[in-house]
Amino acid sequence: MDAKLYTPSTAAPDAGAPPTPSLRETVYAELRAAVLGGEFGARERLAEVRLAARFGVSRTPVREALARLASDGLIERGDGGFFVTIPNLSQLKDLYELRVTLELRGVARAIEDPSVRHEPEILTAELERWYAMRENPPAPDPRFVVQDERFHAELSRASGNPALTEALVAVSERIRPVRMYDFLTQDRVETTIAEHIEIMELVRDGRLDEGYRALHAHVGDSMAVVLERAQRAMTQMAMHADRR
Repeated sequence: MDAKLYTPSTAAPDAGAPPTPSLRETVYAELRAAVLGGEFGARERLAEVRLAARFGVSRTPVREALARLASDGLIERGDGGFFVTIPNLSQLKDLYELRVTLELRGVARAIEDPSVRHEPEILTAELERWYAMRENPPAPDPRFVVQDERFHAELSRASGNPALTEALVAVSERIRPVRMYDFLTQDRVETTIAEHIEIMELVRDGRLDEGYRALHAHVGDSMAVVLERAQRAMTQMAMHADRR
């Protein structure tokens, strides 16, 4: 699955089609997907020469892509070059708090305003994906975080506020380097699947108060729980980086 959610599919060119992405845009998009996909270790330097060889380009578009990714907050300059940004616990606390707020707002706005309805087609399509995973659970894998992010983004998108969903996707990407190491056990994966199905069924059935509470419990009732999970994930990440 592409690391970047909601990327428009490629269609055959026609008179009204947008122009083909430039080389710099292509390099940026591919490098961004690699960073978000966990292809680089926490201590691995993003060397311009090596990346230029990987993409078959000169160092100029690579340098521009690195600068844009630094502006996105996904990488940062360190000793001797750029490295994937790993939020510290203080930053994680702030980012997780923002994530919880954005997550809950999508349901809360429907509770507050009876005219707001979650789009049933979006909920049904996403539920089908998770029903299939419940029948055949995937093996533990850090990349499962992308599936998790898609669920939360689709639940938000169904509530009808694109700006809210865009903000949620952005903050999810910021914390992905840590969260992706929270899916290394089978019970964690299967629990996530079950909770996703419960939340979305409640929202689908109009039991919004119950859905709100279930979502709140899912993303973390208290900041202490969130930080504990983050600390465990960061420990796993450090161990993983040492083995690279």
